[in-house]
Amino acid sequence: MASTMDTARTVAGEPGPGQAAKDVPRYIRMQEDDNVAIVVNDGGLPAGSRFAGGLTLVDAVPQGHKVALVDLAEGAAVIRYGVVIGYAARALPAGSWVNERNLTMPEAPSLDRLPISTRVPAALPPLDGFTFQGYRNADGSVGTRNILAITTTVQCVAGVVEFAVKRIKETLLPQYPNVDDVVALEHTYGCGVAIDAPDAIVPIRTLRNIATNPNFGGEVMVVSLGCEKLQPERLLPAGSIPIGSADADGKPDTVCLQDDAHVGFLSMIDSILAMAHTHLVRLNARQRETVPASELIVGVQCGGSDAFSGVTANPAVGFATDLLVRAGATVMFSEVTEVRDGIDQLTSRAATPEVAEAMIREMAWYDAYLERGRVDRSANTTPGNKRGGLSNIVEKAMGSIVKSGTGPIHGVVAPGAKLDRAHQRGLIYAATPASDFICGTLQLAAGINLHVFTTGRGTPYGLAEVPVIKVATRSDLARRWHDLMDIDAGRIATGDATIADIGWQLFHRMLAVASGEKTWAERWGLHNALTLFNPAPVT
Repeated sequence: MASTMDTARTVAGEPGPGQAAKDVPRYIRMQEDDNVAIVVNDGGLPAGSRFAGGLTLVDAVPQGHKVALVDLAEGAAVIRYGVVIGYAARALPAGSWVNERNLTMPEAPSLDRLPISTRVPAALPPLDGFTFQGYRNADGSVGTRNILAITTTVQCVAGVVEFAVKRIKETLLPQYPNVDDVVALEHTYGCGVAIDAPDAIVPIRTLRNIATNPNFGGEVMVVSLGCEKLQPERLLPAGSIPIGSADADGKPDTVCLQDDAHVGFLSMIDSILAMAHTHLVRLNARQRETVPASELIVGVQCGGSDAFSGVTANPAVGFATDLLVRAGATVMFSEVTEVRDGIDQLTSRAATPEVAEAMIREMAWYDAYLERGRVDRSANTTPGNKRGGLSNIVEKAMGSIVKSGTGPIHGVVAPGAKLDRAHQRGLIYAATPASDFICGTLQLAAGINLHVFTTGRGTPYGLAEVPVIKVATRSDLARRWHDLMDIDAGRIATGDATIADIGWQLFHRMLAVASGEKTWAERWGLHNALTLFNPAPVT
């Protein structure tokens, strides 16, 4: 599969009389044996448009959508990225618009007899000398932000905590200039859940691990209702949180709203503010210091994807992923359904057979999870994905995987689990659903301190807990959403930049953002709510 534009071919004609260069019909073919390509031109092309080489469009084809480069008989394999993404549902002459309505989808690859560590890439050459200004934590981790996070045990307390956070920001935070923000780790987990069901551990450990994200400086404070199933001691058992945020018995620093001491709503708020004051004092004493780029733990994700995702933004992220790994950093890529159809590519890159088998287990678990819901991976693609030229999940997966770069995969993190920093470094597969919000929540739990998010259709996605760098797949989106997108990767498609150019730009932007430079999402205060992945029943 192509992972860089070095293997792609862009075909374009010369401008005719009175025709601007941008109006010349252009397409991108990712591999030499591809029999479809995507239209580059803004707004698409009308029927009759003629490409260099003589191909003429039979149909009008929207931007990012596929055109048949050769005659395709009914049942013929349709190939993009050097991979069969479907079969022609009817005969399609060269120049036809190829889309989800005239394709049938292949079966999912079997999880049996996959290649196991058969093509492990050589270790990438080291990249030394890159640093950022971060916050060192007592456990050895490093934060890119200095945030007071307030953990909640149950959704019932969300309104109270929201009120308290607003009051903290208004009255306390101005006194602590070294603290970047105060965030409530709110969620929709409640007492209706079957808390002892086998899969209930997923949301519980997710909340537990988010509470100790590196950007929170080891300061853990909890707001509890009192009668909930998920008691503070169960959420954060002794030994799971830093000593400074626990009492002598290792219990978390907690405000319980049902305590008899609380008489009236404002007494609850006063208790939360008093506890917050203690944590803010300690956080305010922290200072940024120079740390090596190896301390970055970056989550990469795509949402609102289009056909350019696998051509521009995701390959640029993959290039930056390789740079980060070379610098000793850790990068997590995710989204089970968006790698499922390329699982053979991943297991063959696994550094060890154990890593490959762990990936297979996560794929099998998720296959069974979808089957219980009587759906399959085809339910993943959205109307926006299809309008952006992605015909099915196979094509989407081929463009998604390239975020992982070209190096060996060194570990797997299960949903809600935390990265083992002592033994898992480099490129890591963090198994998550493809939902933007659930994936981001689980990557937070795994321990990321920075997030990179690519989009083709556009989304104002953000996280309050870590900075999110947004990468646009198309220059038109970057222009229209100029104050929401941080990087324009669409310049790759127009030939104004290479994948390496944008990859290096993103790498340097990550170091700057990790040092305190604000992203657009941070400037506007845009963020999505934490969304737990809870495969357990609700009673």
